[in-house]
Amino acid sequence: MADAPKVPAKPAMTTFERYLSLWVALCIIAGIGLGAAVPGAFATIADAEVARVNLPVALLVWLMIIPMLLKIDFGALGQVRQHLRGVGVTLFINWAVKPFSMALLGTAFIGWLFCPWLPADQIESYIAGLILLAAAPCTAMVFVWSNLCEGEPHYTLSQVALNDLIMVFAFAPLVGLLLGVASITVPWDTLLLSVVLYILVPVIVAQVIRRQVLVAGGQPRLDALLGKLGPVSLVALLTTLVLLFGFQGEAILDQPLVIALLAVPILIQVYFNAGLAYWLSRRFGVAWCVAAPAALIGASNFFELAVAAAISLFGLKSGAALATVVGVLVEVPVMLSVVALVKRTRRWYETLAH
Repeated sequence: MADAPKVPAKPAMTTFERYLSLWVALCIIAGIGLGAAVPGAFATIADAEVARVNLPVALLVWLMIIPMLLKIDFGALGQVRQHLRGVGVTLFINWAVKPFSMALLGTAFIGWLFCPWLPADQIESYIAGLILLAAAPCTAMVFVWSNLCEGEPHYTLSQVALNDLIMVFAFAPLVGLLLGVASITVPWDTLLLSVVLYILVPVIVAQVIRRQVLVAGGQPRLDALLGKLGPVSLVALLTTLVLLFGFQGEAILDQPLVIALLAVPILIQVYFNAGLAYWLSRRFGVAWCVAAPAALIGASNFFELAVAAAISLFGLKSGAALATVVGVLVEVPVMLSVVALVKRTRRWYETLAH
């Protein structure tokens, strides 16, 4: 009989992760300053492309994503049937609600309400970035959020594994559909290349490494490797953000309200989808220990993938890239607030559920 998939060791939020928004704010300052001080270096980085893929950024993205995907055990897919209602709720939110609600919110706020305060030539690009942000469910930080709200670990593991598998096949068609609906030109060749480079290849590489490490030293060896690679992933993310803000500095200084305005639809989307997942879970009689992580999985985004795809599709200097970075900026404080909300409403949830 095969061993059951093992749940990763309960992850605590590191100090670095808890203050991610602060580090992003510092990256904004550093990137703008460096972009003004050494523009030639940033121009050289921007020119290091092959087939529209920026090689330095691609390397940084792999360093971001592969350590996160090492946590995913696709053997956990067999446990999906143990939490069918919870999995069903989250799949509905992740793939049938969140991307479409973000497209609607982006169009309403960025394309209409906030349009007078934003650069006209970047409106479509901002909306595209928001769509990319919502089109892929979170992979790594979900384990932290689930642990903080005492979520059922086997549900979380199986749901994340299933979402990652779906993402390989659904990300490109979903993004292409929503960009087309928003009348944004879809560079299909670049989009498909992004899926291969930033989803398919990292998944394969991560699973090969994971299998070899488990064979060599079991779960303790894997946990030790994850501990070493965690900081590498975060440093790669922050380095990517410095590059982005180095290119975006002039636009941000000219339009200082841009970041705040882009954050509005992101905040609404997070709370709406978390609330809907939580409410649907109660309606279908899902246990609170599953409903809590369901709300968090339904609300959070795979922002590392969004940043990579935005850069590939629209460029380092694009509004799409900036919009995805705003998602990174608000991720930790907003998700911590959702954790607090589901924990404070546990008694309410369980009373109504029974």
